[in-house]
Amino acid sequence: MTRPNAPDPPLLPHIELELVEDLSPDAPGGFLKLIRRRYRARYPDGSISEPFLYDQIDRRALDAVVICAHYADGRGPVVYLRSALRPPIFDRAQLDPSVGRGTSIAKSPHGNLWELPAGLVEVREQTPDGPARTAQRELYEELGFKVPLDALKPLGPPMYPAPGFVAEQHFFFQVRIDPAAREEPPLDGSPLEHAGKVVAVTLDQALDMCAQSEIQDAKTELGLRRLREYVA
Repeated sequence: MTRPNAPDPPLLPHIELELVEDLSPDAPGGFLKLIRRRYRARYPDGSISEPFLYDQIDRRALDAVVICAHYADGRGPVVYLRSALRPPIFDRAQLDPSVGRGTSIAKSPHGNLWELPAGLVEVREQTPDGPARTAQRELYEELGFKVPLDALKPLGPPMYPAPGFVAEQHFFFQVRIDPAAREEPPLDGSPLEHAGKVVAVTLDQALDMCAQSEIQDAKTELGLRRLREYVA
């Protein structure tokens, strides 16, 4: 996906972080862990910043996969989307604009989004081929397609979706599927996945949904745009 004869990228400044103190709270094990640390920054000219606090979050299953399952028919490329129920989006939609957090632009007041199938790379899957195995598992759990591991192809490099507060990376995959081979997806037993809806739409329609804010999930739009470049 790299353009031929592309110019060399600009060099990043050489700024280093130095850990001064770890102030992370001791808390019972949960899905997320708050990391609170004090750092100093060392700059290229040799100067050093004052110590500063920085909060971030961590989790054992840190990374995630995003899957573009697609096939072609007379309309062109067709891609599968799945509805997702997201409690933070529900909570944002309930906010009163007078509290100073801004007006929600969520299309659904209940926190439902259209997304590409995705899922976390579990601890047991944190191996060199782990993301592909996660994508294979999630493809069946969320859409109902069983495919061999080598059918899943990377769709560009991994990306950090929110590097300001979590070191999570998203690994993107594309896979060509036979729509006639789809089974009823078993899901993962979560109340958030129960009664979800799977739809197949053309890639053009999906990108139009992004433009119209009918798809509001950033990883989904990025995956769709990468798929458009791949199939062009």
